[in-house]
Amino acid sequence: MAIPAAAAAAYRAAAQMATPAASSAIAPANLPGGNFSDFLSGAIKDSVNTMRAGEHAASQQVQGKANLVDVVQSVNAAEITLDTVVAVRDKVVAAYQSIMNMPI
Repeated sequence: MAIPAAAAAAYRAAAQMATPAASSAIAPANLPGGNFSDFLSGAIKDSVNTMRAGEHAASQQVQGKANLVDVVQSVNAAEITLDTVVAVRDKVVAAYQSIMNMPI
């Protein structure tokens, strides 16, 4: 039973080393770009950039200019990103349909 506690302590120490200026008392509203629209536009831009990186890596491999391991990692990241975007889209559509089916 001491192993999970030790692992949690090690994780906490590593997280504090990675962000020494961060405090656990910071509220999400105090963070820069803390509103939902900024978060959503940033997530969309990250998704598009990941997809472009996967496409670029695949085209570099076809030309013989890229390492196969890097290509597989880039394409895998693009596939995971696409799956995530599709899942979020499905949840949004389901929520919209649920709202539209509510009685007035």
